[in-house]
Amino acid sequence: MAQPGLGLRNPVGARPGPASAGHGGRALGFAAAAFGIALAVYVADVAAHPLGFTLDWFDLNIYNHAGLITRHDPGTLYSWHFLPGVQYLYTPFAALGFAAGSLLPWAVLKWLMTVASLAAVPATVWVTFGQLGWRGRERAAAVLAVSAVALWTEPVLRSVRVGQIELVLMVLIAWDLCQPDHRWWKGAGVGVAAGIKLVPLIFIPYLVLAGKLRQAAVATAVFAATVVIGFIALPHDSVTWWLTGYFLHAGDFTNTSQGAVLNQSLLALVTRTPAGAGSVHGLWLGVAAVVGCLGLLAAAALARTGRPTAGWVTCAVTGVLISPISWDNHWVWIVPLLAVLADAGYRARRAARWGYWGFAVALAAVFADWPAHWTGPRAFVPRGLVGFDVGTHHPMREIFHLHGIQLVTWNLFVLGGLAMFAFLVSRAWLAWRNRQAPAI
Repeated sequence: MAQPGLGLRNPVGARPGPASAGHGGRALGFAAAAFGIALAVYVADVAAHPLGFTLDWFDLNIYNHAGLITRHDPGTLYSWHFLPGVQYLYTPFAALGFAAGSLLPWAVLKWLMTVASLAAVPATVWVTFGQLGWRGRERAAAVLAVSAVALWTEPVLRSVRVGQIELVLMVLIAWDLCQPDHRWWKGAGVGVAAGIKLVPLIFIPYLVLAGKLRQAAVATAVFAATVVIGFIALPHDSVTWWLTGYFLHAGDFTNTSQGAVLNQSLLALVTRTPAGAGSVHGLWLGVAAVVGCLGLLAAAALARTGRPTAGWVTCAVTGVLISPISWDNHWVWIVPLLAVLADAGYRARRAARWGYWGFAVALAAVFADWPAHWTGPRAFVPRGLVGFDVGTHHPMREIFHLHGIQLVTWNLFVLGGLAMFAFLVSRAWLAWRNRQAPAI
């Protein structure tokens, strides 16, 4: 049998759900109803508001325009401004994909992206539970139940609202890392994701430390291929991106951007302290180095002790924490984490079970898209509880003078991420310490 704990060892084909088919059928029915209600409420919310409020496709519009520029005037890709101060920040390889997308009519593209983003939530949960050993009706029920909660988290709804690519990259990486190790192409999804956006590169050292050298080599080779493809198709833009150091400062690293309430990274947290009025990059680099190394070691320890799902989720959380700019929608990794916690809670016993589930509920509450007004035309805030008490137009000059509840709400997701991080690292330590313990 599987060991109790987070990200359990799972025999191939094991079914952790109820032995009774009747119980499994009832659970599936309740879960399907919960997911159906969650999705119906979202559709009703979209229909009840002006379209620009719930779905504005802002980021997708940037991708689409970048695609058009790639097709018609590629030499200006990294000098073009969508709006003053708003530029295209992804790789030349990504621009080629956006160019293909721009061939579609805008009305088709925006709704295709919305459907793909919504579908990415249950798809990610599906592959996560599959790697955790769930099968049949119990797997379907667990997927629908967790997806019903995950759908109403702020990072997910923000990503859907602006047409962000984050959910698509998440399901690509999760699907890739949930493949059996004998698949020769495992790692390719990580390589493609990193070729679009550099943050997924953190999964390559994770694979190395986890002892999955072939998969790391595949990811590295595919990433390198995306760079070569970019140089062949867009040589001028590739020189700008890779050889002038543009990729190192593609984001806006001013205090205004770093300290913006929707930036929920360790750098943002440090910037919003009184020390942030000066340069905090040295402090941040030190903190990020410690968190990055500790997170990668913990992720590798979980993978090496038969807990690969918890391993790559730990790696993902680490990446969002140490990235200099982690907008609220980058925290979509709460989706597979909720699946891991639900699985651990189901398998655990007594107090441990309630501990896992209680932590999952607390995280869901922190990351939920809570109502700002119970009635009226603006039923849901677009950023959950982040900055809840400070208003939409809080003066940036005041970010170094936060007080009271502001110290929490302005750092809510990064604090939640640090709680996840501490929890996962502690589980990794216990798993490594007890790695010789026989399965029970």
